[in-house]
Amino acid sequence: MSEFEVSVHTSPGPTCGTFSRLWLSLIGSQGETPPFSVNEGDRRLLPGSTCTVLVQSNGSLGRLVLVRLRLEVRPGFPALDWHCSRVEVCRLADRQEGAEPETQVFLCDRWLQTADEGVELRSGKLCLLQDETEEKLKQHRLRQLQRQQELIRWRMIVDGAPQSVDMNSVSELMPNLRYTRKSSGADLTYLKGFTCRAETWTSFSELETVFSHSGHQNSIARFVQAHWKDDWYFGHQCLNGSNPLLLRQTRLLPPNLSITAGMLQPFLREGSSLQRELQEGRIYLLDYEVLDGVPTNVVNGKQTYLSAPLCLLHLNQQGQLVPIAIQLQQNPGPQNPVFLPSDPGSDWLLAKIWVRAADFQCHQLVSHYLKTHVMGELCCVATLRQLPDLHPLHQLLMPHVKTSLQINLQARASLLAADGVFDKAMGSGLKTLPVLLSRASARTTYRSLCVPDDLEDRGLGNLPHSYFAQDALRVWDALHRFVVSWVNVYYSRDDDVQLDSELQHWITDINTHGFTHNSGFPQSFNTKAEVSKFVTMIIFSCSALHSAVNFSQLDFALWMPNCPAAMLRPPPQVKGGMTEDDILSFLPDINSTCRVLMTLVMLSQPAHDSVPLCHYNEAIFADGVHRRLVEEVQGQLTAISEDIAERNSRLELPYPYLCPAHIENSVAI
Repeated sequence: MSEFEVSVHTSPGPTCGTFSRLWLSLIGSQGETPPFSVNEGDRRLLPGSTCTVLVQSNGSLGRLVLVRLRLEVRPGFPALDWHCSRVEVCRLADRQEGAEPETQVFLCDRWLQTADEGVELRSGKLCLLQDETEEKLKQHRLRQLQRQQELIRWRMIVDGAPQSVDMNSVSELMPNLRYTRKSSGADLTYLKGFTCRAETWTSFSELETVFSHSGHQNSIARFVQAHWKDDWYFGHQCLNGSNPLLLRQTRLLPPNLSITAGMLQPFLREGSSLQRELQEGRIYLLDYEVLDGVPTNVVNGKQTYLSAPLCLLHLNQQGQLVPIAIQLQQNPGPQNPVFLPSDPGSDWLLAKIWVRAADFQCHQLVSHYLKTHVMGELCCVATLRQLPDLHPLHQLLMPHVKTSLQINLQARASLLAADGVFDKAMGSGLKTLPVLLSRASARTTYRSLCVPDDLEDRGLGNLPHSYFAQDALRVWDALHRFVVSWVNVYYSRDDDVQLDSELQHWITDINTHGFTHNSGFPQSFNTKAEVSKFVTMIIFSCSALHSAVNFSQLDFALWMPNCPAAMLRPPPQVKGGMTEDDILSFLPDINSTCRVLMTLVMLSQPAHDSVPLCHYNEAIFADGVHRRLVEEVQGQLTAISEDIAERNSRLELPYPYLCPAHIENSVAI
């Protein structure tokens, strides 16, 4: 007969306890105990409590490998979920034989429900399937994945875009995939009283009155309002605004951009030529081809319009990136003029506004939703389905991706649904969403999601004042070093990567339900370097990139003419005759303007309980080698934060969005 002392630890949170009865079984390599009740008599599963019981086994269990927990509702009591911290088991026979008793720790750190069939915990370190020595533990991994694949299924929401979790609401999520977010609440005082004003702004003065109240505490928004008409600031936003992902260097003019060298000569360096500026890499392009011909929305009963501009920019002798030509539609022709800086001021300003309006649509749905939220959900679902809890990459990835399920379910039920902000206030309405997401997915490449490759491909490496590029590269490098070190702990050789069937099934699941096969995503993993790069891409997309494109958006959109969410008149087909007052008739109505801004205010609120980048609450990260790796990357990120803060203190236009101290660990809003 074997005797064990079993201690069950309830997590300390105020709602972690439960009334339900807890049944526990010890499972060894040679047998298992019958289930026994842990919380009887004066033993209760209270927050922060420990219940200790003695367990006897009539036969030999062999080596203890698993602990099974199951909750059962007590008659007359509510079925509250229970958060278990860990279970500790000490074999008392060791003590009786004079040996120092060894306590095995079975980490749990999760919620359990009475609906669960039983949760099996294991002790020991994270490991790969090929490193398992006990057949029961191999079978445990397999059972867990089979169960997860029954609970977590794929659903195609947009044909051609990455698939999503097959759920309709947050209530269907398991409790360990839900979260609460505590913030001070959005101050909508100066925006929420305009819902009945489905009419055009009467003047820029009226716009300024609303802005002076809603934006008076936002220094970046005030700077935007002061400089939004300036060509140099237009270029600055291409590099360091809320959507710094589209600008690229070009050595060849797009064949559908109807310009000649003579048209652009006045805007180039003295003594230079267009061909020389192209060859020397000083010409840049914004191309919104993805918007060409997409369905448009009706807001307040009025047809809205989208354009698909081409915008050429030049790096001038002052080191400023300035626009030098704008064509508002993709197909050249007499009714699609090219606007130039030498055109009448209102014509040139309106052309830039059309570019900013197109950029706003691409920012919201592509750079923000697709490349951070959808990417996080894609990798979260695949991780839950293909990597068991004890796989080292499951533990590394889940803190960064698990919140994506809840926030995306909420977005699809509100912002992206009927009567949501896209339906009622955006130029890209419900008919636009599937077309744009499908097109953008087809155009997304793996290299565009990996910072060093993306910056190289877009030719931004040596641009002065490109703070997003500089900061993104430094954060990526720190994350990559962290991931490489983590991978090296568990994969000694590249052969170990190739032998990891769980890892190979994971990337297959991502490819099967993700982006197209010509996107350049790895179809399998052959080396540790390939794994490290891919995992870094996921973590960066769900943390740093999300912070850059989410928490910046209110700053640049609060002065609405800088980022119009919709345009109420079609793009001009001729030049001349436009006045600044005429521009107002193109801009969104008052109520839709304020509805979009209220949404951006709420999305831009930092949480009081947010977890900074590479800070982890999960117990596994406090253990031995993991703690050392986390401390190393935290030190590197702290140094980057200090450098960025020092640089920003010297800048008239600070770029704070990729300061690691302010980057959230996951997509949580």
